[in-house]
Amino acid sequence: MQARTLTAFALLAAAAIGVFMAFWLNPFRDSAEPEPSASPRDDDPFAAARRRMVEWQLADRDISDARVLEVMGRVARHRFVPEELWKQAYEDYPLPIGLDQTISQPYIVALMTQLARPTADCKALEVGIGSGYQSAVLAELCKQVYGIEILQPLANEAEKRMAELGYKNVVVRCGDGYQGWPEHAPFDVILVTAAPDHVPQPLIDQLAPGGRLVIPVGRHFQALLLIEKQPDGSIDRTTVAPVQFVPMTGEAEQKRK
Repeated sequence: MQARTLTAFALLAAAAIGVFMAFWLNPFRDSAEPEPSASPRDDDPFAAARRRMVEWQLADRDISDARVLEVMGRVARHRFVPEELWKQAYEDYPLPIGLDQTISQPYIVALMTQLARPTADCKALEVGIGSGYQSAVLAELCKQVYGIEILQPLANEAEKRMAELGYKNVVVRCGDGYQGWPEHAPFDVILVTAAPDHVPQPLIDQLAPGGRLVIPVGRHFQALLLIEKQPDGSIDRTTVAPVQFVPMTGEAEQKRK
């Protein structure tokens, strides 16, 4: 649910971990051209703030994928937070979006997107759509995006927001993301923004050959994992970095090991 944290301490921890990760992660590159779905207005007062965000928080760190940088500079993050927080929307930390949930800091969104390597013809799933920011970024890079949100009010708001912003290639539903969305599987990209203590097998099963799953895993100490399904169906797992996400609820909570 958009890298949600439930306390002020966790918000600060998430931001601190993002800064720490910036100095040692390796870049992941993809040279394909982006296909925008919804561009900001020419008179957008936050355009300069977005440019600074891309330069200082992303490009000056390890976000090197030109498509990801371009899209992060185009998607209006302030539209995904309460209006009273618009002036903080392009700062390097999570922000509350209601119901004790938050939107991820820009760096985490960019990192997870870069790791997933979305392409213009791919189909993506986001588990924990929250306010919709990560799905909006994916929508600019993918053919189709499916988003699941376990909290009904957030799911309703995200669906409405996507329509208002013109993202016609994003479908949102309320539900438990542990089981994925089998009706629309397989997926080339799966991003999970809440942390189970193990990788849900249904998500691996719904990953297409050659697909990538990016997911935080752990309880007290979490790690961001990149899971790649090879053409022969075998699975490669890479530990990327320490992170701090809210625990995944629902079935994942019931099945904690």
